[in-house]
Amino acid sequence: MKLAIITERASITLGGAEKSVFELAAKMALLGVDVKILAATGAAQSQRVKVLCSGSDRRVALKDFKESLLQHFKENHYDIIHSTLPFDFADVYQPRGGSYPEAAARNAASYKTGILRIYKLLTIFANFRRTLLARAERKLCKSETGPVVAALSEYVKSQFKKHYNLPDERIYICPNGIHLPSLEKISKADKLQAQILAKLNIKQADEPVFFLFAAHNFRLKGLASLIKAFAVLNNRLTKRPAFLIIVGRGQTGKYHRLAKRLNVNNRILFFGPATNLNDLLDIADVAVLPTYYDPSSRFILEALAAGKPVITTKFNGAVDLFTADRHGKVFDSPDDIGSLAEAIRFYCTTENLTAAKKAIEDDDIKSKVSIENHCRKLLTLYDAIIKKKAEK
Repeated sequence: MKLAIITERASITLGGAEKSVFELAAKMALLGVDVKILAATGAAQSQRVKVLCSGSDRRVALKDFKESLLQHFKENHYDIIHSTLPFDFADVYQPRGGSYPEAAARNAASYKTGILRIYKLLTIFANFRRTLLARAERKLCKSETGPVVAALSEYVKSQFKKHYNLPDERIYICPNGIHLPSLEKISKADKLQAQILAKLNIKQADEPVFFLFAAHNFRLKGLASLIKAFAVLNNRLTKRPAFLIIVGRGQTGKYHRLAKRLNVNNRILFFGPATNLNDLLDIADVAVLPTYYDPSSRFILEALAAGKPVITTKFNGAVDLFTADRHGKVFDSPDDIGSLAEAIRFYCTTENLTAAKKAIEDDDIKSKVSIENHCRKLLTLYDAIIKKKAEK
């Protein structure tokens, strides 16, 4: 099978969506697929990557990228064209960020003040590029001959039904997956744990419970709500003390001030960007992401793969891959500070932590969140599309 995967930029340093494309291509190759990543810009880091609009580090106009792709397809045959951008000539459209209307609406919801929320809702498509992408996505969904939408989660499926009334036969759920870390990896967790204990001025004998939050967009991922939930716990007895480790490239100033004002700054460590999240997951007891929007969070999947219970919201498609109240906690809204605080408090006991970790292992959640499982689901879809083409 010859497979083309279309992505805008060929760079794994940009974020989870780009990294996922490279992991997808690498695993497909291991499964015997002849795969090529087609990108507008970036670096051709391997023979599997072809940059079609080289010569500029800036974003290429969608019209220009589309023309380059169509020219490439005239000269090269692929059995399946899989696109992460809304191009109507693709066989499969896999929106790594969910639908554009839902992403914009949930982004607006993450602003605390009513005036800002209304402003963001009114200016959802003030960005010209986003407007073009949203229009292309709508056109793609309205077309009877458009591609199959490979949704990363039930949440993403519901978006396409709600915003575009897309029929079930045009949507195929393919749960998100991640590359599982090697068992032979050298962990720096022991040294890192000692550094964290020192920075928080605590000892291992204090039996701390470490809650790990990892994101770059702190507002959208609900960091303010998380800090407020820790403040609620200040007034409630927990069997073991809770501490929060915050990882990411986001601006921390206002969150430092919020933590200090709420008198929880001694319970919170702003770690900054992490070169290896797996080492921090080795140290952490629980992963927490009270997100306003996530089609299917890689961070939550990585935590489950590491055998750690998770706390997140219903606006995270990753909830499809674990069972609430068995492998973690799911609550309705990041604005529900009380429910978030109770979820954190629940895991401040050794018994609850141990039970959740055992359930994750017993139910083999690690396999469910693997990129291999994701690829095999996609291959089933590809085979069905190829068979349908042959029948025409």
